[in-house]
Amino acid sequence: MTARIVTLVLLALLAVIHLQLWWGAGSVSKVRDLQAAIAQQQAENQQVQQEVSRLASEIENLREGKEIVEEKARSGLGMVKPGEIYVHIVP
Repeated sequence: MTARIVTLVLLALLAVIHLQLWWGAGSVSKVRDLQAAIAQQQAENQQVQQEVSRLASEIENLREGKEIVEEKARSGLGMVKPGEIYVHIVP
């Protein structure tokens, strides 16, 4: 009789553990979903880090080189040096 009760208690505990494993707060499917979300966030973080690196190098170039500033002023604002003539060719 005692062996039967112990067996039933152990089976009940095993069932509870399996229920938690498959449908509980830390279930297998939730862990998989979280791993996928982490992988997606890491990919986004890497893209943002590349953009930050690009912008940091552009800032460094702007601080050190006058040529870059001159090129930005010419292309973006249409500025010219004194004595130059700006010619815009439309295709």
